[in-house]
Amino acid sequence: MTPHHVLTRLAKYFHVLWLEPAHHWREISLRGPHRKALHETAEALPEGFHRYVPEAWLPDIYRPAWLRQSLFRQRILRSWHRLETLGCQTFVLHLWHPQFEPALSVGRHDLSVYHIDDEYSFSADAPPVGLEEARVIRSVNHIFTISPGLMERKGGLNPHTTMVPEGVDFRLYAKHQQEPRDIAPIRHPRIGYTGNLKRQLDWQLLKALAHKHPNWSFVYVGPLALDREGEAIAKEISQLDNVHFLGPKTVTDLAAYPQHFDVCIMPYVVNGYTNNIYPLKLHEYLASGTPVVGSPIRSLLDFTHVIDLASSVEEWSTSLAAALVSPAASASSSAARQAVARQFDWSELIFRIASTICKRLSPELAAKMRTLTIDSAELPQ
Repeated sequence: MTPHHVLTRLAKYFHVLWLEPAHHWREISLRGPHRKALHETAEALPEGFHRYVPEAWLPDIYRPAWLRQSLFRQRILRSWHRLETLGCQTFVLHLWHPQFEPALSVGRHDLSVYHIDDEYSFSADAPPVGLEEARVIRSVNHIFTISPGLMERKGGLNPHTTMVPEGVDFRLYAKHQQEPRDIAPIRHPRIGYTGNLKRQLDWQLLKALAHKHPNWSFVYVGPLALDREGEAIAKEISQLDNVHFLGPKTVTDLAAYPQHFDVCIMPYVVNGYTNNIYPLKLHEYLASGTPVVGSPIRSLLDFTHVIDLASSVEEWSTSLAAALVSPAASASSSAARQAVARQFDWSELIFRIASTICKRLSPELAAKMRTLTIDSAELPQ
């Protein structure tokens, strides 16, 4: 997820403390103190990245409201204290959802940041900005948004707003990866999708394409997170010989699949919600060098020089067929896609975020940041 990509990499420049969600008091009573182990991870974390799991005596409760707010306040204060014990003297409060607005009135932060990485209404109509979120946007010192759609809708509420899109671990996706075992038996051509299989995908379109092109293999890699209609269609097309659901993969394993597709797809329903997203898979696909076809959502409109956009079943069929005919195809086309993805390597984007934070904190920190360069070992080649 975006917070993980951003905050673990910001730990190169700052101490970063991730405040885990508090246990609900019913969970504590049922599961006991060992519930904390569920929050642990085997993944290696950067040296500057820290996690605070609230103690059992600081649970989340629903009511009374005054006690819930008091417990929340204590969790925030203990987070600041944890950073103080690490020797920190300057503090940045980084919010990822408007529900955490009460944190703005707690503690001693020198800068507040609100990172908008989604349309939190999750509505297909994308209603006007809600009162709570508008209040947060106007209250914090700086806003980061991840998409042009979010920038256009919410960027005018705070003059200190910066768009930093989703990025890619370029080296991971661009370097040659061995063909995964579960995709090896699947015949070419392979039309592939990686990521969460969710209701925002156009399942009617995918069903029509699978029936229309029985000689193409449609490969879906990722966990299912569907509504009833999408689940019914996914179950139906999974019975077809040319449709393959390979299930969820680790972040590292997932990177191998786009290279072994013949075309990568982003088949979103176009609506008010999807016009505000910025698919993580966009630059992951491009870094693989594989041709890409997507729906004309707002964030993809700026990349028509390296991807094809399609709306109807006929347009999708034409675009996919054209991508399959051109040898994937050509080295020059593949290089052009990778050249675009290289500009969105996470190391570049996080350096931009860190620089913006330092600039907002003080001229001295901004000057110090200007003397730093991204480690050449991290730059994509």
